[in-house]
Amino acid sequence: MIAPLFKFGYFNDEISLVVAFVIGIGFGFMLERGGFGSARLLAAQFYFTDMRVFKVMFTAIVTAMTGIFYLAWIGWVDLSLVYFTDTFLIPQALGGLILGIGFVIGGYCPGTSGVAIATGRKDAVVYSIGGMFGIFVFGELYPYMSGFLKSTHLGKINLPELLGVHYGVVVFIVILIAIAGFTVVEWGENLMAKKNKGGRNA
Repeated sequence: MIAPLFKFGYFNDEISLVVAFVIGIGFGFMLERGGFGSARLLAAQFYFTDMRVFKVMFTAIVTAMTGIFYLAWIGWVDLSLVYFTDTFLIPQALGGLILGIGFVIGGYCPGTSGVAIATGRKDAVVYSIGGMFGIFVFGELYPYMSGFLKSTHLGKINLPELLGVHYGVVVFIVILIAIAGFTVVEWGENLMAKKNKGGRNA
């Protein structure tokens, strides 16, 4: 059997929705059990006091990337059928910046706010209402921004193609970046812990 299963016709559209629903519930449950439904925990990473979110998400990225690489290598996944969106460099960079600012201010991203709502957190409800209002405003202004949003179109690109290197080389580089990132955030956490301890003792 080879994946992506849906594109090979192993199940239809209706079953794909059921599969997506089950995966989504499972993902949300894991996020909640990991504490990712707490705005305090999520915002703590920006202050280097608790980098759990960074560590978990980067570990997930490396695990998924390595798994897909080896599954493709042994012929169980056809990478040419794995969907990813086109790249619009400047609009997507600006969108990422806006999302990041919202993350710092509100303490949630769209996914974790959904998890927090499921556990009854009122601040997540307010955050999501703000997000939906932003979507409404974006929809109303879209005709005036469509030119910009379609600018700097680079097509469907990925790092191996962009850098002209083998997929495995990129996986190895990302693993090294992860190790370096984990080392830096551990140093930052320890530094902030000492600083906070010193402030309490003063």
